[in-house]
Amino acid sequence: MNVCLSSAGRRVVLLEGFREALRELAPGGYVYAVDACLTAPALRLADAAWQAPYCRAPGFIPAMLELCRREGIGLIVPTIDTELPVYAAHREEFAKLGVVVAVSGPKTVNIAADKVRTHAWLTSHGFPTVRQALAREVLARPGDWSFPLVVKPRWGSAGKGVEVAASVEALRAIPDLREDTVVQEICPGNEHTVNVLVDRAGRCRCAVPHLRMEVRAGEVSKAVTVKHAGLMRLAAEMAEALPDAYGAFNFQCFLSGDSDLRVIEINARFGGGYPLSREAGADFPRWMVQEALGQPMEASFDGWQDGLAMLRYDEAVFVSEEALAERAPEGTPLVDRRRRGAMVGE
Repeated sequence: MNVCLSSAGRRVVLLEGFREALRELAPGGYVYAVDACLTAPALRLADAAWQAPYCRAPGFIPAMLELCRREGIGLIVPTIDTELPVYAAHREEFAKLGVVVAVSGPKTVNIAADKVRTHAWLTSHGFPTVRQALAREVLARPGDWSFPLVVKPRWGSAGKGVEVAASVEALRAIPDLREDTVVQEICPGNEHTVNVLVDRAGRCRCAVPHLRMEVRAGEVSKAVTVKHAGLMRLAAEMAEALPDAYGAFNFQCFLSGDSDLRVIEINARFGGGYPLSREAGADFPRWMVQEALGQPMEASFDGWQDGLAMLRYDEAVFVSEEALAERAPEGTPLVDRRRRGAMVGE
């Protein structure tokens, strides 16, 4: 079986995780990567890599279906928010080819992508969250709110466009403020991420919280795992309540004291901080490959290391300028490290 990371970008650690899983579980299997951008580092480190159309382009799904047919791909792992609804809408087409796409159904994808829907879903199911409204509602009745407030794009991701408004005047002065911009009260306590794996039956098989110590460009750069029973239980309950959930998730929560929990976001994909969970022992790639192969999933809900810290630093891939400008003919890989009949990693 071959695995393909879609919109692979900078997900090199994730790519290596799947490569290690295939080396043991499916010798001879390869980890492929596709991305619309030729400068995506993971393209240069995959066993083979192709440039794909942008995920919202009409040719994206036909190109991915053809790639699956031609290259024997058995599992596709989407990695960015914008491609999730596209894959969710076409899961059955891939399934007819015997390809598992690690994405939830459209209902869950839409809940996670839209902060208004996220808040409505959380409150309707009784999960703890923060007070939230649209910017126009706050501006219409500013006396009902205590500033400062957090301001976010309704469909934003990766921390883009997030600001703090210290006053109603500051809220009005935010450039390009939209009527559907989301405004939230600031949560007490410390922000945590919980990385979660949901199997194809909709069961939560693992939940790994970590304290976000430092964030850079919307992605955690320093964090430490926290085996907090309340966070793990809440994440599992949310994951199993979502309709047609499947694959890797991460929930953004605030924890004040030992029991005051507030959920602020749901992301229906691998989080940027997942490498910490894997290093702690929560091997999502291995477990996903096991399930895709029809093997028993060896997932453990809490069999991972508590108190493990991640302190990130930068690494680089070096290629010639000419290589970045090259556009391979359609169907031809940009990079091809495969050796027929040999195990990956030999």
